[in-house]
Parts: sequence; C-alpha cells; structure tokens
Amino acid sequence: MTDNIFDGFLARKTLFKNKEILRHDYQPQNLPHRKSEIETLSFNLVEALKGHIPSNMTLYGVTGAGKTAVTSFVCDELESKGRELNRPVQTIMVNCRQIDTQYRVLSHIGNSLLESHEIDEIPFTGWPTDRVFGELIKRMDSRKGVFVIVLDEIDHLVRKAGDDLLYNLTSLNASLNVARACVIGISNDLKFTDFLDPRVRSRLGQLDVIFNPYDAEQLQDILRQRSSLSLNSDVLGDGVIALCAALAAQEHGDARCALDLLRVSAEKAEQSGSQIVEQHHVRSAQHQIESDQMTPIISKLPSQQKLVLSSILINEKNGLRNIQTGEVYAIYTQACRYIGQNALTQRRVSGLISSLDMLGLITARTISRGRYGRTKEINSCIPQNIDAAIIMTQSEPQIEDVFTSNYKHQSRL
Repeated sequence: MTDNIFDGFLARKTLFKNKEILRHDYQPQNLPHRKSEIETLSFNLVEALKGHIPSNMTLYGVTGAGKTAVTSFVCDELESKGRELNRPVQTIMVNCRQIDTQYRVLSHIGNSLLESHEIDEIPFTGWPTDRVFGELIKRMDSRKGVFVIVLDEIDHLVRKAGDDLLYNLTSLNASLNVARACVIGISNDLKFTDFLDPRVRSRLGQLDVIFNPYDAEQLQDILRQRSSLSLNSDVLGDGVIALCAALAAQEHGDARCALDLLRVSAEKAEQSGSQIVEQHHVRSAQHQIESDQMTPIISKLPSQQKLVLSSILINEKNGLRNIQTGEVYAIYTQACRYIGQNALTQRRVSGLISSLDMLGLITARTISRGRYGRTKEINSCIPQNIDAAIIMTQSEPQIEDVFTSNYKHQSRL
C-alpha cells in the first residue's frame, strides 16, 4: 500500500488536547476579570424574564476586550433560564461586519425567528424594506415573548449604511402588539454615536457599559485557564504565558491576540518536533501573525493610499521621525509626478493619513503649532519583518518607481 503524505503528520505526538479552545469563537464558561460587566448586563436583561422590556444598551471597548464573549455568555444564560421558567426569551446575534445593510440585518433577524419546519424565508434581496420590517413585526408578535437583538460591530454598520436601521429597531416596541424587544449595540469605537441622529442616540444609549482593556496580569489568567483546557500538561516552557500576555498587552490588551499567539506558538513547536513550547516559538509566532494580518491590508490599499504610505516610509528612510503632514505631502507630490498620477490636495492627503492611522499602519498624532495652526506627527508602525515596499510593488508594479526615484526633501528649521 502506498504511503499517504499525511501519515507522518498523523503519527506525530500532538501538544494539543483541544485546539478549538484557543480560537476566538470558543465560548468559555468562565470569563476572568469580567464579573462587573456580566453583572451589569444580567441586571438589565433579567427584566426579560419578568416579561418587561430591558433597556437598550451600548457596549464599548477595544478589540479583544471581551465584549462579544460576555454578551454571548449572558445571552446563553438568559435563554437557558427562560426555558427553565417557561418564559419566552430569544436572543439574536448579528455580526454587522458580515451583515452590513439595513435590508440584510432585518431579513437575518426575521429568518432567525423561523422554526426548522417553516420555509417562508425573507429573500436575500428583492423586497421593499418596509415589507421586510412588517414581516419582522408579524413574526415577533406571533412568537410573543421578549427579543434581545445584539448588533456586534455596530459602528461598522453605521459608517457604511447610516442610522436608519437603528431608528427602526429602537422603535420596534411602538409597532409590536404582544412581543417586546431591546437592542444591544457592541462597538470598538467610543465616538461612533457622534454620527447618530440625536433621537437614535438617546434611544440606543439608555445604558452604556465600558470594557477596559485587559492588562498583562489579567491576560496571563485568561491564558492559564484556556491552556489548561487546550494543551497537554507540562508543554509550556518558562515565561511563555507571560511573554504572550506582555506582547498582547502592548496591543491594547487584546485577549484575541494573546490566544492567537499561544495557539500559533504551540503549532510552531509541534511543527518543529519540539515537545515544549519555548519563548523563541512565541517570537516566531508573533512575526507570522503580524505578517499574516498586515500583508493583505497593505496589498489591498487603493493607489492613493499606497502613495501616501510610501511617502511616509521614504521620509523615515531619510532619517525623519515625527514626520509632519507637509513633509509627507512634499514627497507625495513628487511621487505622483514620477508615476504620472494626479496629486490630491493636502487636505485630502491629510484624510488619507487618518485612514492609514485607523488601519494600524501608522500613528498620526495631531499637535498644535500655535499661530502656525495644527499639524500631525506621523510615524510608521509596520513591524521591521514586513517589507511594505515589496508588498505594495507586488500588487501595483509602478510603486517600484516611487521607491527607486530621487527626492528633494524639505529642510527642518
């Protein structure tokens, strides 16, 4: 019998008991350092078990602060207690990064209310929005009880589609006869409500909950808990959990980042045939994760953003730090001439700099220069192991000319 290429891999001793426990979508039964947030959500949502309407809520916090995990945990507990007490309570989670239009959100909620034997799905497209909304009202009233609608990454939906959906959802109870509903919005952006109509803002923001980033010690607790369930005993070398936690704490206390680091570190160790995960595996994992995350972002930048990022990198190559907007613009206009592109205004370029900042490719700190106005101090934050020039050139070959041309730099006074 011919050997199969997978035989050798299957014969290897694995370091994992259950790798899925280290993934983002795993729902733990214990959430360290989130007792206060769990109690706040539970105190509000217990109203649903009494047949009352819970307040609408907005949960804020950076990526990986536990907002989605806490909400999923509390909603699961709520539904479980509802079944125990024979009180009809249903929670509906919507990821607004994946389902990102008013029509799709409403149809997703409506179709979530169908029983397994029912086939009357709202179509993916084709109905007027008011018909979809009317069908949603009808289905909720026919099932009765209290509905908790969770809109995860709500800031993404508002930026893309406006706040009409939030107006409609926060107005549901005015249209419902026997059912009741509340809305929980989850946002990575503390300022996203600035874009909302004042009426929507007051309805949605009845109760705000802030999730502070985890610190390094808290991340260590999370990693110890998950590693005990996911990895074989005695496979973690000295300082591995502490290093994963410290690196993730630098990334705004991101628990997802910490879990990814630990999982990929163990994969690296296993791939190399090592029985112990060491700190050098963590460093290797960090480089891989940074490259995997950042490479597609850089590669898919529009041409003008590539030119602005290139101008920042060229200034840094010339020895500048805390680069000012005017210095970026001076290189940018020359780069545009070299490749035959029309240069945007400095105001537009300043907007593109802010976009690069939001993507995590640079930091842009606005400073006041007194009577000379305000400017940005700009620095790249692309890791050294990632060659942004090559990545941009591979996706857009003319960018190579930008990096190989000679530039006249502004002199600093």
